[in-house]
Amino acid sequence: MPAAITDGVSVAQLLAAPSLVDAAVLAGCSGLERTVRGVSVLELPDIVPWVKPYELLLSTAEALGPLTDGERTADLLALIADLDARQVPGLALRLGAEPLPLPVVEFADELGFPVLRLPAGLAFEEVLAEVFGVLLDRQSQVLKQADALHQAIATIVLNGGGLPQIADEVSRLLDCVLLITTPDGRVLATEGGTGHRQGIEMADLFDASGRFLVERLRIGLQPAPDDPRGGQVAMTSIVAGGVDHGRIVAYRQPDGLPPGTVQALERVAIVAALTITKELAVSAVEGKFRGDYLRDVLTGQIPVDEPVVQHCRSLGWDIDRPMVVLVAELDAAEPSKPGVVPAGPSVVHRSQHERFVSAWQQVLRARDKAAPVVGFSHEVVALVPVRSGEASRIVAELIAAVSGDRGGGRQSFSAGVSRRVLEPAQIATGYAQARKAVSVGRRVHGNGSVSHFDSLGVHRLLSLVPDTGELKSFATEVLGDLASDAAEAADLRLTLQTLLDTNLNVAETARLLHFHYNTLRYRISKLERIVGPFTTDPHLRLDVALALQVVQMRGI
Repeated sequence: MPAAITDGVSVAQLLAAPSLVDAAVLAGCSGLERTVRGVSVLELPDIVPWVKPYELLLSTAEALGPLTDGERTADLLALIADLDARQVPGLALRLGAEPLPLPVVEFADELGFPVLRLPAGLAFEEVLAEVFGVLLDRQSQVLKQADALHQAIATIVLNGGGLPQIADEVSRLLDCVLLITTPDGRVLATEGGTGHRQGIEMADLFDASGRFLVERLRIGLQPAPDDPRGGQVAMTSIVAGGVDHGRIVAYRQPDGLPPGTVQALERVAIVAALTITKELAVSAVEGKFRGDYLRDVLTGQIPVDEPVVQHCRSLGWDIDRPMVVLVAELDAAEPSKPGVVPAGPSVVHRSQHERFVSAWQQVLRARDKAAPVVGFSHEVVALVPVRSGEASRIVAELIAAVSGDRGGGRQSFSAGVSRRVLEPAQIATGYAQARKAVSVGRRVHGNGSVSHFDSLGVHRLLSLVPDTGELKSFATEVLGDLASDAAEAADLRLTLQTLLDTNLNVAETARLLHFHYNTLRYRISKLERIVGPFTTDPHLRLDVALALQVVQMRGI
């Protein structure tokens, strides 16, 4: 396979150098775009383990031995395979009159590994000097372009510009799509031409929520994965003070990104890190003030009247409209999974809670900029505007957008939703309902639950019992052996619950469970031997229904 794309010059470009203009391409023409970053002389085949990637190798027929010998041909095939695996861009040979064996030509063509014939009288010193001269000229050009880009971006920041302005300028100068994202790929700013934007969208690098799949890329320049247009993508990290703040991604097709893109993005990342750090510092001060005020409103310490509504409006919040209060809490940490692309050694990622708060703020503000979203020590609280009958749909859309595909190092979370709040004075009540919903929902359904206060049912009452041992004892006393974790017990509990759901309609229960009528009658007899005459005793039936709900609760 061709070597990974990086800054340098291609083999084809080097063939235009005066010392190589008479060189002939014997094999591997499809690999002439491989990147060369250096050149070295291969004097003996056994020094291959010390060969560096992206170095064009020069050698002679004498160093390789007689090429027409069958054993030497096999050795040469193995050598080319080894060099290709080590990302060597090509092999230039001074062969004299000896032909290159046909099996070697065919194998090099198959790999796209260039094999060149150098003129007989060419001195390697001449080639080395010219190649290094070309590489130094290219590096000087790249650094000059990176400096110019750095100056342009620094001017934007000094004039008060932010990430959108930085993205716009870099996109214009590099003629590419540019994304600035969080460490897990949530897009903070994006700019780029229509053609390039269509290309990156076709490259399957976004999940359904719009998160850029940073985990599919490595730091540096590379082909865009699964891109039908053959685009190239470069990515670098935004790091400040040892903290990972995000990624900068550039994409262009079909002719690829210009030389020096990685160096340019590294310069941009420095300025972006300063911008993000400044924004975080300002946001932290403003967020604490706004959060403290909203906490007082949510807990009822400040009675919500017209002056409070007006003050919230001055903070950019509109709380005088129908809404639901949503409380989201991160679940207990799970074993680490592949996700966030490492930014480098000794880099600390922002805490999961900080990233969680930021994700909620970004998602909800994209929908409604006047909707309050604040992060407290262990939860995120959002006042989500909803019209009648839309609460479940809107909450589901928000949860899906924040969750994404659970990639990018994201942790699962649980959420609770209040009843619809129709006036500002009901916000504190709604907050209490949402907190109760997330607590009971996680207890009943486990991690990752989304619970609406109106759907808690009897679990609202069961959650008030602080002694879980007492609940377990009650369930065991009522259900007997049915309270165990055995598969047979779970199967019988399903039958019992279905009977209760159908108000003891035997025919309907048999239909739902796909049982023969007589089979279900036998099961009912078995259930009554275990729990008692629940079909005729309404008080026992109530106890059984409650005990079944207790067994459903996690951790009981």
